[in-house]
Amino acid sequence: MKFICKDFWTTVFKKQIDNLRTNHQGIYVLQDNKFRLLMQMSAGKQYLEHAPKYLAFTCGLIRGGLSNLGIKSIVTAEVSTMPACKFQVMIQKM
Repeated sequence: MKFICKDFWTTVFKKQIDNLRTNHQGIYVLQDNKFRLLMQMSAGKQYLEHAPKYLAFTCGLIRGGLSNLGIKSIVTAEVSTMPACKFQVMIQKM
């Protein structure tokens, strides 16, 4: 996950992830406080319902990157305040 947060995220979004948390049971939460794909949208609540559409692509990028490393995962995203977002990565046991 450190690879995703540092190298992968820097290559794709030109910055490192702001926060990485884990429960040590295969669930990681990646937090980006100024997510690049949401920066152009207004911070108002009227766009909050459309934000998940922009996060679906990034969920696929994370899942694909992990898959190429041989790690099977489920990736979900949530937005509570714009432009911050959280990605939850659940590593699946093989």
